[in-house]
Amino acid sequence: MAEIQLKNLRHSYYPNPKTDADYALKEVDLVWEEGLAYALLGPSGSGKTTMLNILSGLLSASEGQVLFDGRDVTTLEARDRNIAQVFQFPVIYETMTVEENLAFPLKTRKIPTAQIKERVHFIAAELGLTSLLKRKARGLSAEQKQRISLGRGLVREDVAAILLDEPLTVIDPAEKMALRRTLKAVQLHLGVKLIYVTHDQHEAMTLADRVVVMDDGEVVQVGSPEELFANPAHKFVGYFIGTPGMNFIDCQLAEDMLIVGQTRYKLDAVTAKKLAMQSGGLSFGIRPDFLTLGAEQPGFSIPGTVVRMENHGDEHIIAVDIGGSQMLARVEDSVCADVGDAVHLIPSGEAIRIFAGQHVVPLPQTTFGGSS
Repeated sequence: MAEIQLKNLRHSYYPNPKTDADYALKEVDLVWEEGLAYALLGPSGSGKTTMLNILSGLLSASEGQVLFDGRDVTTLEARDRNIAQVFQFPVIYETMTVEENLAFPLKTRKIPTAQIKERVHFIAAELGLTSLLKRKARGLSAEQKQRISLGRGLVREDVAAILLDEPLTVIDPAEKMALRRTLKAVQLHLGVKLIYVTHDQHEAMTLADRVVVMDDGEVVQVGSPEELFANPAHKFVGYFIGTPGMNFIDCQLAEDMLIVGQTRYKLDAVTAKKLAMQSGGLSFGIRPDFLTLGAEQPGFSIPGTVVRMENHGDEHIIAVDIGGSQMLARVEDSVCADVGDAVHLIPSGEAIRIFAGQHVVPLPQTTFGGSS
């Protein structure tokens, strides 16, 4: 394994890019630490696969460097980077047995036979393939074939990283969870660096120690799943992570008052000054998980009218109109409210975030009643 660093990296599929819009991957400076599982998370076209292919050497970056443990590998081809890559569709030899498939990467490196057998059986046990070792790959399920494909990467002990490009895409939903659990268990046990491309936030949040969130070719935030949920630094992160995503409501600053819908909240002088210095429109952001319904109360409560209710079994998602904009609240099923009811949304003060343009404004936790 190796520490992987991307320095001033950019890539365009055009021969003479002139503006940021011409770049599929905008400037990236990123360090991938040893022994951690990373997820590249974002919608289609966000630059995830482009970055993965640059890491593996399948694609040469237009600008910048790729370093493995400080060694510049930018111009090296894929076969010289000591990277294993697992694709959406399993890449295996259908006419070989499972054992032969797993052994193949070691045989090509002329590893001693006894050592190959020991390593193959160890990886087969890790991936739940021991009972299939003598079976031909041709007749196996897509999930079993993808386990073999993963095993062909894991069987080499010297790989710098294993890159996975949406490997669960073709897997039956009933089998996805099992393979996801296996991936996480293997990564924890072996300490191998996984870099996992996905557009599915649930896969990213359950598999990764660090999530790299991408949008329109840009890395907008890197953090643990908990950090990204609790403290989104960019509006896209708030929107893309969480179901439903974060509420964003345009708000205005009037001297030392923050106006959200029909609510006016008095700010301390430091916070008011900091918000007044921001460029770009201000937005009030809070996740549905941190809103409750109740009576008007001192402090910060937002009046509105219930316009929609969704029953999710043990909880409801309630949409509240607050004067032309809607906010969603996730509440327990015991909360009584009907469409048309006048209600007050009570936000958890420490969960409120204010954004200027697309980016969060760092404010003291005490601003909205949280603890310092």
